[in-house]
Amino acid sequence: MPNPTMPLVLASSSPYRKTLLARLGLPFTCASPDVDETPLPHEQGLALSARLALSKARALAPRFPDALIIGCDQVCVRGATLAGKPGSREAARAQLIASSGRWVEFHTALVLLDAQSNTHQSAHDLYRVKFRPLDPEEIDRYLDREQPYDCAGGFKAEGLGINLFERMEGGDFHSLIGLPLISLCRLLRERGLNPLSATVPAAS
Repeated sequence: MPNPTMPLVLASSSPYRKTLLARLGLPFTCASPDVDETPLPHEQGLALSARLALSKARALAPRFPDALIIGCDQVCVRGATLAGKPGSREAARAQLIASSGRWVEFHTALVLLDAQSNTHQSAHDLYRVKFRPLDPEEIDRYLDREQPYDCAGGFKAEGLGINLFERMEGGDFHSLIGLPLISLCRLLRERGLNPLSATVPAAS
């Protein structure tokens, strides 16, 4: 039987995912997994995000052997190109120029790993964004204001980045920010942990 009192651990150092998970009102611990995020040869966005989400959760299992561990990964896909976190202004500018006027897909994979039994549940969210045509001056002003260099695709949808879009399609806006809360709540309920009724101890 699922044990709803297991500590909850978020396998991420992302402040965005931490903020989203905190909205559920459950106690949890954050820990950064040491995982190589380099795509395998010919690996596509869906497969890459699923592999990394599970790898991140499993990487923390030895440290938190009695916990439920949340692993999550997001991959930005533009046409046949995988677009990761830009890491610099120059790279972010190039990403936004390439996305101007185009549809971009975001594959967000989610894993809830029971470290005690080494079993897991998984989910996948697809969110699509249509960028409006952007001129270089707009892009520069946007980068000056938000500096989204640690965000896949080079923007923050929860901030001024919303001004870059013409249209959005998907089931859960939170997946675009990095953690699909609708899917996560479903996986937690399947484990017997309903955020509206249950509490879990903090991980040590």
